Amino acid sequence: QVRLLESGGGSVQAGGSLRLSCARTGDTSTRYTMAWFRQAPGKEREGVALTDAPGTGTSHGYADSVKGRFTISHDNAKNTLYLQMNSLTPEDTAMYYCAAGPEYYWGFDRGRYNYWGQGTQVTVSS
Repeated sequence: QVRLLESGGGSVQAGGSLRLSCARTGDTSTRYTMAWFRQAPGKEREGVALTDAPGTGTSHGYADSVKGRFTISHDNAKNTLYLQMNSLTPEDTAMYYCAAGPEYYWGFDRGRYNYWGQGTQVTVSS
């Protein structure tokens, strides 16, 4: 069983930065594909970034909308997933979720992810 708890959301002006954290407890040794998703009001939940965790730190994937601005990372010792978000725009406003799915799956199909956190809100004002 995996439990995920996000933190680090908040309100920021356009151009600012935030770092989200996702603490993983329970099963911390099994390798999963871990991802960040986001859901804006009235929109479907979409994948933002993914990595393998625990991992080597070399496998990452990003949605086109965040490439070059967001960075996903995982601290194996702390069992914590991060999302560093820079150059934020109002279009990044959403609830951000951390998710864990099977190691063999590499993508943003949310139906393939077994474990989800409760989310943390990010609001970017212009």
